[in-house]
Amino acid sequence: MSRAPAGAGAALLALALPLVLGGCGDDDPFADYCAEVQEQQRDLTEAFADRGPTALIDALPSFRALQQEAPRDIADDWDVLVTRIDALVGALEDADVDPATYDAAKPPAGLSEQESTAIEAAADELAGPGARSALTAVDQQARDVCKTPLYL
Repeated sequence: MSRAPAGAGAALLALALPLVLGGCGDDDPFADYCAEVQEQQRDLTEAFADRGPTALIDALPSFRALQQEAPRDIADDWDVLVTRIDALVGALEDADVDPATYDAAKPPAGLSEQESTAIEAAADELAGPGARSALTAVDQQARDVCKTPLYL
């Protein structure tokens, strides 16, 4: 059985040690995300203050900022949430409908069946289990990792 020279093992260890210890430093991989959570908390609190029908739409700019800083373990949830809100905003804009005054039970005059269907489908996706699960996950991540709720 041949052995590598003693110096070779030491050289490999010297090369590998910084890679292994690189994740053990003082740098918090969630620091930027948690700073963004704290920065967006006030705007999110305002968006959700009255729990009105446009709360998620009002929160979209903050959600986009958080999506940009999201760590990998929560990035997919942010993508689901922002994509579904964007879809609803797009459907409302395409139909030239104000989200604050839209009432599915009494759609505005002139709203086509296609526009109504698109709005309803986007709203259903946003209210569905995938988006609810994503919202729960991102809120729980903020509470657990950042020790800050997304909104009060």
